[in-house]
Amino acid sequence: MNEAPIMNKAERDGIKLPMVEIFETVEGEGTRAGFPTVFVRLFGCNLRCTWCDTKYSYPPAEAEFVMAIGDIVRETAKFRSTHLCLTGGEPLLYGDRSAALIEALAETGRLTDLHIETNGAIDLEPFLSRIDSPIVRYVMDYKLPDSGEEDKMVMSNFPLLRGQDEVKFVIGSERDFMAAKEVLEANPTKALPLFSPVWETMPPEKLVRLMLEHGLSHVKLNMQLHKIIWDPAARGV
Repeated sequence: MNEAPIMNKAERDGIKLPMVEIFETVEGEGTRAGFPTVFVRLFGCNLRCTWCDTKYSYPPAEAEFVMAIGDIVRETAKFRSTHLCLTGGEPLLYGDRSAALIEALAETGRLTDLHIETNGAIDLEPFLSRIDSPIVRYVMDYKLPDSGEEDKMVMSNFPLLRGQDEVKFVIGSERDFMAAKEVLEANPTKALPLFSPVWETMPPEKLVRLMLEHGLSHVKLNMQLHKIIWDPAARGV
Protein backbone atom coordinates (compact mmCIF):
# COMPACT_ATOMS: atom_id res chain seq x y z
CA MET A 1 0.00 0.00 0.00
CA ASN A 2 1.32 3.42 -0.93
CA GLU A 3 1.28 6.50 1.27
CA ALA A 4 -2.28 7.65 1.82
CA PRO A 5 -3.31 9.87 -1.10
CA ILE A 6 -4.47 13.38 -0.34
CA MET A 7 -8.15 13.65 -1.25
CA ASN A 8 -11.29 15.33 -0.05
CA LYS A 9 -14.32 13.49 1.33
CA ALA A 10 -16.17 13.60 -1.99
CA GLU A 11 -13.23 12.00 -3.78
CA ARG A 12 -12.92 9.31 -1.12
CA ASP A 13 -16.65 8.59 -1.15
CA GLY A 14 -16.43 8.00 -4.89
CA ILE A 15 -13.81 5.23 -4.64
CA LYS A 16 -15.34 1.94 -5.79
CA LEU A 17 -14.81 -1.58 -4.47
CA PRO A 18 -16.03 -4.99 -5.71
CA MET A 19 -18.66 -6.37 -3.36
CA VAL A 20 -20.37 -9.60 -2.38
CA GLU A 21 -22.93 -8.56 0.23
CA ILE A 22 -23.92 -6.29 3.11
CA PHE A 23 -26.18 -7.75 5.78
CA GLU A 24 -26.96 -7.74 9.49
CA THR A 25 -26.80 -10.77 11.78
CA VAL A 26 -24.99 -11.72 15.00
CA GLU A 27 -21.22 -11.99 15.11
CA GLY A 28 -20.43 -15.69 14.91
CA GLU A 29 -16.99 -15.89 16.51
CA GLY A 30 -14.24 -14.15 18.43
CA THR A 31 -14.51 -11.92 21.48
CA ARG A 32 -17.64 -10.20 20.14
CA ALA A 33 -19.52 -13.42 19.34
CA GLY A 34 -23.26 -13.01 19.79
CA PHE A 35 -23.42 -9.23 19.28
CA PRO A 36 -25.72 -7.96 16.49
CA THR A 37 -23.31 -6.93 13.73
CA VAL A 38 -23.35 -5.47 10.23
CA PHE A 39 -21.20 -7.45 7.80
CA VAL A 40 -19.59 -5.82 4.78
CA ARG A 41 -18.16 -8.55 2.55
CA LEU A 42 -15.75 -7.47 -0.19
CA PHE A 43 -15.03 -9.63 -3.21
CA GLY A 44 -11.64 -11.18 -3.92
CA CYS A 45 -9.00 -13.16 -2.06
CA ASN A 46 -5.29 -13.82 -2.55
CA LEU A 47 -5.47 -17.32 -0.97
CA ARG A 48 -7.24 -20.58 -1.80
CA CYS A 49 -7.62 -22.45 1.48
CA THR A 50 -8.76 -26.05 1.22
CA TRP A 51 -11.57 -25.61 3.76
CA CYS A 52 -12.79 -22.15 2.67
CA ASP A 53 -16.52 -21.60 3.32
CA THR A 54 -16.83 -18.43 1.21
CA LYS A 55 -15.66 -19.58 -2.22
CA TYR A 56 -18.32 -17.32 -3.73
CA SER A 57 -16.18 -14.36 -2.67
CA TYR A 58 -13.30 -14.99 -5.08
CA PRO A 59 -12.64 -15.89 -8.75
CA PRO A 60 -13.69 -17.77 -10.85
CA ALA A 61 -16.89 -16.41 -9.34
CA GLU A 62 -17.54 -12.77 -10.18
CA ALA A 63 -18.19 -9.81 -7.94
CA GLU A 64 -21.93 -9.52 -7.43
CA PHE A 65 -21.76 -5.74 -7.72
CA VAL A 66 -19.50 -2.71 -7.25
CA MET A 67 -20.15 0.04 -4.72
CA ALA A 68 -18.64 3.42 -3.99
CA ILE A 69 -17.42 3.98 -0.45
CA GLY A 70 -20.06 6.62 0.18
CA ASP A 71 -22.78 4.19 -0.83
CA ILE A 72 -21.34 1.44 1.38
CA VAL A 73 -21.37 3.80 4.37
CA ARG A 74 -24.96 4.85 3.64
CA GLU A 75 -26.08 1.24 3.27
CA THR A 76 -24.57 0.24 6.63
CA ALA A 77 -26.37 3.18 8.26
CA LYS A 78 -29.72 1.50 7.47
CA PHE A 79 -29.03 -1.06 10.19
CA ARG A 80 -29.20 -0.46 13.94
CA SER A 81 -26.15 -2.50 15.00
CA THR A 82 -23.14 -0.56 16.26
CA HIS A 83 -20.73 -3.43 15.58
CA LEU A 84 -19.39 -3.84 12.03
CA CYS A 85 -17.27 -6.60 10.52
CA LEU A 86 -15.34 -5.94 7.31
CA THR A 87 -14.66 -9.29 5.72
CA GLY A 88 -14.23 -11.15 2.44
CA GLY A 89 -12.54 -12.86 0.73
CA GLU A 90 -9.71 -10.65 1.89
CA PRO A 91 -10.95 -7.11 2.69
CA LEU A 92 -7.45 -5.58 2.75
CA LEU A 93 -6.67 -6.81 -0.76
CA TYR A 94 -7.24 -3.35 -2.26
CA GLY A 95 -4.61 -1.44 -0.28
CA ASP A 96 -5.36 2.29 -0.23
CA ARG A 97 -8.96 1.69 -1.28
CA SER A 98 -9.48 -0.74 1.59
CA ALA A 99 -7.90 1.74 4.02
CA ALA A 100 -10.14 4.54 2.72
CA LEU A 101 -13.22 2.40 3.37
CA ILE A 102 -12.08 1.62 6.93
CA GLU A 103 -11.47 5.32 7.58
CA ALA A 104 -14.87 6.29 6.21
CA LEU A 105 -16.67 3.70 8.33
CA ALA A 106 -14.72 4.64 11.47
CA GLU A 107 -15.53 8.33 11.00
CA THR A 108 -19.31 7.88 10.97
CA GLY A 109 -19.49 8.11 14.77
CA ARG A 110 -22.15 5.38 14.83
CA LEU A 111 -19.93 2.38 15.45
CA THR A 112 -18.55 1.10 18.74
CA ASP A 113 -16.53 -1.72 17.14
CA LEU A 114 -15.12 -2.13 13.63
CA HIS A 115 -13.18 -5.32 13.15
CA ILE A 116 -11.42 -6.44 9.99
CA GLU A 117 -11.10 -10.16 9.24
CA THR A 118 -7.78 -10.53 7.41
CA ASN A 119 -6.11 -13.72 6.26
CA GLY A 120 -2.53 -13.32 7.47
CA ALA A 121 -1.10 -12.91 3.96
CA ILE A 122 -1.41 -9.10 3.96
CA ASP A 123 1.14 -6.80 5.61
CA LEU A 124 -0.76 -4.97 8.37
CA GLU A 125 1.87 -2.29 8.99
CA PRO A 126 0.54 0.21 6.40
CA PHE A 127 -2.96 -0.05 7.84
CA LEU A 128 -1.91 0.16 11.49
CA SER A 129 0.32 3.17 10.81
CA ARG A 130 -2.31 5.00 8.74
CA ILE A 131 -5.55 4.32 10.62
CA ASP A 132 -5.65 5.64 14.17
CA SER A 133 -9.03 4.83 15.66
CA PRO A 134 -9.86 3.22 19.02
CA ILE A 135 -12.74 1.24 17.49
CA VAL A 136 -10.70 -0.38 14.69
CA ARG A 137 -9.16 -3.77 15.34
CA TYR A 138 -7.86 -6.70 13.30
CA VAL A 139 -8.69 -10.41 13.45
CA MET A 140 -5.80 -12.13 11.67
CA ASP A 141 -6.55 -15.65 10.48
CA TYR A 142 -3.20 -17.47 10.41
CA LYS A 143 -3.28 -20.32 7.91
CA LEU A 144 -2.01 -23.67 9.17
CA PRO A 145 -0.64 -26.67 7.17
CA ASP A 146 -4.05 -28.22 6.39
CA SER A 147 -5.12 -24.99 4.65
CA GLY A 148 -2.41 -25.41 2.00
CA GLU A 149 -1.46 -21.74 2.35
CA GLU A 150 0.84 -21.55 5.39
CA ASP A 151 3.82 -20.49 3.27
CA LYS A 152 1.98 -17.24 2.37
CA MET A 153 1.81 -15.94 5.95
CA VAL A 154 3.42 -12.57 6.82
CA MET A 155 5.17 -13.39 10.08
CA SER A 156 6.12 -9.76 10.74
CA ASN A 157 2.44 -9.10 11.57
CA PHE A 158 2.66 -10.88 14.93
CA PRO A 159 4.58 -8.20 16.87
CA LEU A 160 2.39 -5.49 15.31
CA LEU A 161 -0.87 -6.88 16.68
CA ARG A 162 -2.23 -5.11 19.75
CA GLY A 163 -4.19 -6.15 22.82
CA GLN A 164 -7.51 -5.37 21.12
CA ASP A 165 -6.63 -7.55 18.12
CA GLU A 166 -7.12 -11.30 17.69
CA VAL A 167 -5.17 -14.02 15.90
CA LYS A 168 -7.27 -16.96 14.78
CA PHE A 169 -6.06 -20.48 13.99
CA VAL A 170 -8.43 -22.81 12.14
CA ILE A 171 -7.50 -26.28 13.42
CA GLY A 172 -8.21 -29.17 11.06
CA SER A 173 -6.00 -31.85 12.61
CA GLU A 174 -3.53 -32.62 15.38
CA ARG A 175 -0.81 -31.50 12.96
CA ASP A 176 -2.52 -28.12 12.72
CA PHE A 177 -2.84 -27.96 16.50
CA MET A 178 0.87 -28.55 17.07
CA ALA A 179 1.77 -26.07 14.32
CA ALA A 180 -0.42 -23.38 15.92
CA LYS A 181 1.18 -24.03 19.32
CA GLU A 182 4.66 -23.72 17.81
CA VAL A 183 3.78 -20.53 15.91
CA LEU A 184 2.56 -18.87 19.10
CA GLU A 185 5.66 -19.95 21.02
CA ALA A 186 7.97 -18.58 18.32
CA ASN A 187 6.04 -15.36 17.63
CA PRO A 188 5.02 -13.49 20.80
CA THR A 189 2.02 -11.25 20.29
CA LYS A 190 -0.32 -9.12 22.39
CA ALA A 191 -3.31 -10.32 20.38
CA LEU A 192 -5.73 -12.87 21.83
CA PRO A 193 -5.18 -16.33 20.25
CA LEU A 194 -8.33 -18.15 19.09
CA PHE A 195 -8.47 -21.84 18.14
CA SER A 196 -11.33 -22.73 15.76
CA PRO A 197 -12.15 -26.37 14.96
CA VAL A 198 -12.82 -27.54 11.40
CA TRP A 199 -15.99 -29.40 12.31
CA GLU A 200 -15.58 -32.15 9.72
CA THR A 201 -12.07 -33.18 10.81
CA MET A 202 -11.51 -31.75 14.31
CA PRO A 203 -14.43 -32.37 16.70
CA PRO A 204 -14.66 -29.49 19.22
CA GLU A 205 -14.45 -31.97 22.11
CA LYS A 206 -11.11 -33.23 20.80
CA LEU A 207 -9.76 -29.69 20.38
CA VAL A 208 -10.73 -28.82 23.95
CA ARG A 209 -8.95 -31.94 25.19
CA LEU A 210 -5.78 -30.99 23.30
CA MET A 211 -5.87 -27.44 24.67
CA LEU A 212 -6.16 -28.77 28.23
CA GLU A 213 -3.49 -31.42 27.75
CA HIS A 214 -1.02 -28.82 26.51
CA GLY A 215 -1.91 -26.20 29.13
CA LEU A 216 -3.00 -23.52 26.66
CA SER A 217 -4.78 -21.38 29.24
CA HIS A 218 -4.05 -18.22 27.22
CA VAL A 219 -5.93 -19.53 24.16
CA LYS A 220 -9.70 -19.13 23.65
CA LEU A 221 -11.81 -21.84 22.03
CA ASN A 222 -13.54 -20.20 19.08
CA MET A 223 -16.82 -21.83 18.06
CA GLN A 224 -18.69 -20.52 15.00
CA LEU A 225 -22.18 -19.65 16.23
CA HIS A 226 -23.63 -19.19 12.75
CA LYS A 227 -22.91 -22.86 11.95
CA ILE A 228 -24.85 -23.85 15.07
CA ILE A 229 -27.80 -21.53 14.46
CA TRP A 230 -28.13 -21.91 10.68
CA ASP A 231 -27.22 -24.34 7.92
CA PRO A 232 -23.40 -24.16 7.56
CA ALA A 233 -23.82 -23.37 3.84
CA ALA A 234 -26.31 -20.53 4.36
CA ARG A 235 -25.35 -17.06 3.12
CA GLY A 236 -26.31 -13.68 4.54
CA VAL A 237 -26.46 -14.96 8.11
